Amino acid sequence: MTTHAPAATGLGRAGTPHYAVGSLVHARGREWVVLPGSTSELLVLRPLGGSTDDVAGVLPALETVRPASFAPPSPDDIGDQSAARLLRSALRIGFRSSAGPFRSLAGISVEPRPYQLVPLLMALRQETVRLLIADDVGIGKTVESGLIAAELLAQGEARGLVVLCSPALAEQWRGELRGKFGIDAELVLASTIGRLERAQLYGRSVFRPDRNYVVSTDFIKSPRHRDDFVKNCPDLVIVDEAHTCVSDTTTGVGKRQRQLRYELLRRLADDPTRHLLLVTATPHSGKEEPFRNLLGLLDPKLESISLDRETGRKELARYLVQRRRADIRDDFRDDAIFPRDRESLEVSYALHEDYRKLVERVISYARETVRDSSGGLQQRIRWWSALALLRSLASSPLAAAQTLRTRAANLDAVSEEEADAIGRAAVMDAAGDETMESADAVPGALLTAPVPEDDKGLSDEDLSDADADGSEKSARRRLLAMARQAQALAGPKDAKLAQLTKTVKGLLKDGYNPIVFCRFIPTAEYVADHLNAVLNPKRGQKTHAVEAITGTLSPDQRIARIAALTAEDPDGNPPPPRRVLVATDCLSEGVNLQDSFDAVLHYDLAWNPTRHEQREGRVDRFGQRTDVVRAVTLYGADNGIDGIVLDVLLRKHARIRKATGVSVPVPDESDNVMQAVLEGLLLRGEGIQGDQLALDFGTDSGLTGQRDDLHAKWQSAADREKASRSRYAQHSVKKEDVAREVAEVRAALGSGEEVGEFTRAALLALRGQDGPLAGEPNGFTMSTDGLPLAVKDAFHTVLGPKHPRPVPFHDTPVAPRGEVALIRTDSAVAALAQFVLDAALDPKLPDWERPARRCGVVRTNAVKKRTTLLLVRYRFQLALPTRTGETRDQIAEDARLLAFRGSPANPEWLSEEEASELLHARATGNTDPDRATAHADRIISGLGRIDDVLVARGTELAEQLLDSHRRVRGAVGAARRGLKVTPQDRPDVLGVYVYLPDDDAEMAAPAETTEGARR
Repeated sequence: MTTHAPAATGLGRAGTPHYAVGSLVHARGREWVVLPGSTSELLVLRPLGGSTDDVAGVLPALETVRPASFAPPSPDDIGDQSAARLLRSALRIGFRSSAGPFRSLAGISVEPRPYQLVPLLMALRQETVRLLIADDVGIGKTVESGLIAAELLAQGEARGLVVLCSPALAEQWRGELRGKFGIDAELVLASTIGRLERAQLYGRSVFRPDRNYVVSTDFIKSPRHRDDFVKNCPDLVIVDEAHTCVSDTTTGVGKRQRQLRYELLRRLADDPTRHLLLVTATPHSGKEEPFRNLLGLLDPKLESISLDRETGRKELARYLVQRRRADIRDDFRDDAIFPRDRESLEVSYALHEDYRKLVERVISYARETVRDSSGGLQQRIRWWSALALLRSLASSPLAAAQTLRTRAANLDAVSEEEADAIGRAAVMDAAGDETMESADAVPGALLTAPVPEDDKGLSDEDLSDADADGSEKSARRRLLAMARQAQALAGPKDAKLAQLTKTVKGLLKDGYNPIVFCRFIPTAEYVADHLNAVLNPKRGQKTHAVEAITGTLSPDQRIARIAALTAEDPDGNPPPPRRVLVATDCLSEGVNLQDSFDAVLHYDLAWNPTRHEQREGRVDRFGQRTDVVRAVTLYGADNGIDGIVLDVLLRKHARIRKATGVSVPVPDESDNVMQAVLEGLLLRGEGIQGDQLALDFGTDSGLTGQRDDLHAKWQSAADREKASRSRYAQHSVKKEDVAREVAEVRAALGSGEEVGEFTRAALLALRGQDGPLAGEPNGFTMSTDGLPLAVKDAFHTVLGPKHPRPVPFHDTPVAPRGEVALIRTDSAVAALAQFVLDAALDPKLPDWERPARRCGVVRTNAVKKRTTLLLVRYRFQLALPTRTGETRDQIAEDARLLAFRGSPANPEWLSEEEASELLHARATGNTDPDRATAHADRIISGLGRIDDVLVARGTELAEQLLDSHRRVRGAVGAARRGLKVTPQDRPDVLGVYVYLPDDDAEMAAPAETTEGARR
């Protein structure tokens, strides 16, 4: 239902007037809108035209508050024909909340794709939001969860938000929340907790339920902080990479860490009123128990429900959204920004003869150490140390040298289980677990102490294998000898590095900007130094940007270094046109690199295909502007271990991905196969056959059986995954359910084209055509010189240190590399819109600071009869039913253009489309200033005659909004009882613009008076 709210309703306690929600009051020298939650003792106010950040509380008993009305335009303050367009755009662009059913869309800077609204609709169907968002890598799960968070906060269904993630991704999450959704969040990490605690009063928690946070999961899971966090946790929790928070068959330290995370989430989920979003691209690792534990966080009954029955699958579909890119293209016909294809290539190299001799020497040593053991703990330590030597030797000479000089981490292990856990973390490739933060450190060798770096006093004979007597001194000398030999192979004798150089140059020539992924820190630094030297051979002339990012850098430092690759230097010079990033797997998960890179080169093969997929997923994802991304795998043709990894793991994974459209995790048996390969090499002495450095499947029937068994289990898991995707696809939610409402919101708020037109026109008007910008086909070149201080400060953040700078405009928030997408919610655009609006309302400002005016008279051939265009602002009070059965009041604004022919006494009203067209009418003649003022005065003084029409139009808009809310709530099954949209009594007439026929002779004026009429 719709009614009209009066401005004030009687007296409150002690004779204080009670102001209705949505009414205008004057206090502190300006006008305010009364917000829900106000009482006669305390008024909650928002400045007229201001945002929620400007809300204030006012005590009428202590401050002067009086009813206010919005003054009509002054006929003495006349602008030109562009004034109406500027003012209307400033008003629309300035809106930060929508009166429609999606309250948050006006305040976000991301343009959601239709498929990204599906999780939002699913969330709105639930009384307490519990969702597992398991879309494929690169589809945009962060955007999907951010949309839900923004909407729940905007509707008041959640007071605060917390994101639980790895510390490496915390800064990125905070940036995404702030930049795309306007949500400011505090970082809570091991490095920030001290400062946060010192800022609190003694005994007070760092956390508050009504605040927003991004928190390190591993930091907050510790018993020291967990209880306080759970007690004060906000209403809405987003868990990133949620699959790492449930137990599996992991042993040792990894299992304990997962258990602690799960205990934390279990306690949070036990609160039935808490909203919980679990986000992961790999919800099911092939193990049923951890998958069921994950589902149980959403609803305990999901842990035991039968998913083989239709009823069970339908029940799960209420909580799970899981889609491939093919699903999006097939179901939504969406033109989302994804790469069209991923081109995968394999490039081989052959070892240099000297490198091959070192490999044989290392294998011989490793075989001796593994065999020379009586079993138990000592054998497990020796086993993993031998694998570490082989793994680092395959990576690079420098990684091998450092491993040979480093003490093994598991030498202090007290059990076989602990030795296996430490060894597995150092050698194998876990995906998506806590090992990611330290997995790029080189493993160590069998030493009671590190081998000294200084070997100058020892000759090659001193370091030979001839005196291998099994003593500690002998072992140290042999390791040092092999370290020296490895160090000498760096550079010309490294065929792998030579092939990399050739491949990277080919990628750059083809227009790609590649990321080179390495396994160990020394390898990444070695590769980056080499590429920097060969790609930038001339001193002082840098044609290619090359950087290395490893686990030695903090998460903040990693992000800063990535940004520096595409940033201007301190002197304002542009970055090199081509760039290469060399990284370890500290960047293989979660970090978005698609804006600056479009190719991946695997310098070191991962022993887990999921890790390869994570690497490639950094560039093959939503927002990538390159049609075809490229993935290159570098492998040793005469390195049999590389051959086994390719044949058994990587190529099988690629075939399954191509068939199913998703990445299916490799079963646990893959580790067994890899260990069987290495066991045959080290324990049985097989390998070194011909040109092979490892076992050949064709000569070992037992190994062949293991491989076939692994592939059979993997294929079975892939078949189940494919069936699962079909079972749980969200066919019940279609984009048509919300397309109309989203289109209406976007139309009311202004398109990207309008943002560009407004910004260009406003800046030009502030300083004139010879001022801060010069027009270009797709944007303008801009300097802040001479602009008002508020506008200058806002645009300094866009332009950076260099002036002038090209500023292009784009219809989407995703701009081509090196360019800026100034969108509606950009802080610079918002500041400009607010300045234009405020200046139009303040006639005391100098003329040059007022590009928009509230009044105008224009002669044009676009009309045949005098026509008046009105810019009217409406305010509505929304009564929105909540999940608890109560209603929540909110205030929303909308701006409309109304137009009529003739006089206010006898108006002939135009349609909305006809009214909008008047904004583009061009002046065809000069106007006499005095007669223009008279015409404007005649219309403005007669506005009282059309009050009823303006109020009636507000009622119509309220009915349309009510219908829109009902449609969306009906589509998602939300409550509609008590839903109301109430227009406030009198709308604000912001602008009055009179259009006169071109043949109106009495309005003609000499050309020299035109400027006076306009200003």
